[in-house]
Amino acid sequence: MMKESLNIPDYSPNMGMALKWEDGYQIKVSSESGIISIEANKEGLISLANHFLNLAQDAVPTGMHIHLDEFNSLEEDSLELLIEKV
Repeated sequence: MMKESLNIPDYSPNMGMALKWEDGYQIKVSSESGIISIEANKEGLISLANHFLNLAQDAVPTGMHIHLDEFNSLEEDSLELLIEKV
């Protein structure tokens, strides 16, 4: 059984969220025939898990979001990805 421990950075109202990326991460978002695909290596999946848990913190307000694109953390030719707390 794989056991992974994640350190989730604390949310600060003054500084916002601090995203933690695993070294060597790769994430690509694409769409075909109305199906969204998120492809990632192990480091990318762990990084995304960390981001989801980061948003899930009680101190993070509704509406806070993470916006990723090919110019900000995703692989070339990736679609934009918006993850928002509701």
